[in-house]
Amino acid sequence: MSHGAGRASGTSAARSAHADNPLENADLAPVPPSARTWSLWHVAALWIGMAVCIPTYMIAAGMVSQGMTWWEAVLTVLAGNVIVAIPMILNAHAGTKYGIPFPVIVRASFGIAGAHIPSIARALVACGWFGIQTWIGGKAAYMALAAMGLVDAAADTNTIPVLGITATQFACFLAVWLMHVVIVMRGIDSIRKLEVWAAPCLIILGLALLGWAFMSVPHPSDLFAAPVRSADFDFWAVFFPQLTAMVGFWATLSLNIPDFSRYCASQRNQAMGQLIGLPPTMTLFCLIGILVTNATVILYGKALWDPIELIGHFGSKAAIVIAMAALILATVTTNLAANVVSPANGFSNVSPRHISFRTGALAACILGIAIMPWKLLANLNEYIFTWLIGYSALLGPIAGIMLCDYFVIRRMTLDVDALYDSRGPYRGVRWAAIGALVLAVLPCVPGFVNAATNTIGAPDAHFGPMWDSIYSYAWFVGLGLGAGLYWVFHRIGSANGDHARRVH
Repeated sequence: MSHGAGRASGTSAARSAHADNPLENADLAPVPPSARTWSLWHVAALWIGMAVCIPTYMIAAGMVSQGMTWWEAVLTVLAGNVIVAIPMILNAHAGTKYGIPFPVIVRASFGIAGAHIPSIARALVACGWFGIQTWIGGKAAYMALAAMGLVDAAADTNTIPVLGITATQFACFLAVWLMHVVIVMRGIDSIRKLEVWAAPCLIILGLALLGWAFMSVPHPSDLFAAPVRSADFDFWAVFFPQLTAMVGFWATLSLNIPDFSRYCASQRNQAMGQLIGLPPTMTLFCLIGILVTNATVILYGKALWDPIELIGHFGSKAAIVIAMAALILATVTTNLAANVVSPANGFSNVSPRHISFRTGALAACILGIAIMPWKLLANLNEYIFTWLIGYSALLGPIAGIMLCDYFVIRRMTLDVDALYDSRGPYRGVRWAAIGALVLAVLPCVPGFVNAATNTIGAPDAHFGPMWDSIYSYAWFVGLGLGAGLYWVFHRIGSANGDHARRVH
């Protein structure tokens, strides 16, 4: 077996027996070397397709609205994406080396039974994101219908009880939802093909919006005007929470990137493809969002951060429909890769015999409706401080534990056959990982409570400002604590003989 490829190049008997193995199915099994065909461009296109989306366009809204200049916001976005690219590339290594997905890799650090905790945690976050993106796509469809005169948005005000949206809005949401389901049912290769085809189209869409901004304003230099800041503006007080939110934006993928890197032909392809596709695309699209929004202030007298709302101001119905179709495409490409693959594999890992990739993906789609994402997006502050930073406090420790286990403790060597063996060295729960996860999350809980109750910095906050500061660094705190505590607990367990019994 070359480079420790494990079961990926094991015996044919092992390969044909997955139907009888309760820990394996065709979707969780190692990808054989002959099927690892993704090139550098496939990985870069995947990231372009995921990064070019409406939440990316809007991510700088919180930064600029709190007083950052355009270049400060752009550098914050760039810094956050360079930072998160590091664990992304590192966690992708095992996927490319062994051809195995995230739920299987995490069995090494958390144990076969314990792996359900991080894989389901990641899956549920993805379901939330799936709902958010699908709602945004449905909103674009709604605006397109209004532009064609098929919907009277001004008169469409009767909301559905409990849901809080109109029947037409909900129907548009379901229509975009069904688009995802149709593609998902065709399997993961259909997602790869869509990303490769859509990536250049999405870049052209962004550059077209930027060109519109420069051509529409009398003085293009005004697009770079500095915001009016209050006398007590504290750049660093804004920078660090926004940087954490930016890292949290892709903290999800930093865990389950092996779900994609397992198809890569080489480590160079996965690493360079991510570096080319992620930080530049995110930075460019956030810059476009800032400059185009500055143009709306000049042209319309108010900041239109939502590109769907902006496109609704275009005079040509044809232009509106084409632009909305492009936004729906951007939403679908991001959603399928970022928010369907992970929960599909995560749910499949719960019961590989009964839950396939397609079944898990369908479950993720259903949960995306159940969270009612339109309510989550109603408040930008809630979106950043409660949603983005909140789940980064949970996922940061998982990333730290995985990195410590694979690179520090196991030195990039896994017994892949044992990862599929319910009686092998990875069986049960690795309490070192569970303990490290719980303790690494705890310091961020008080700040999360303040954020969830919208009392950060307020006199009536449940917890003091120190906890808000810790929460501002949630991902970084969790990553460091998770890795450090896991190493300590592992050493203690090794000294007590646990190493000989549980770690191969």
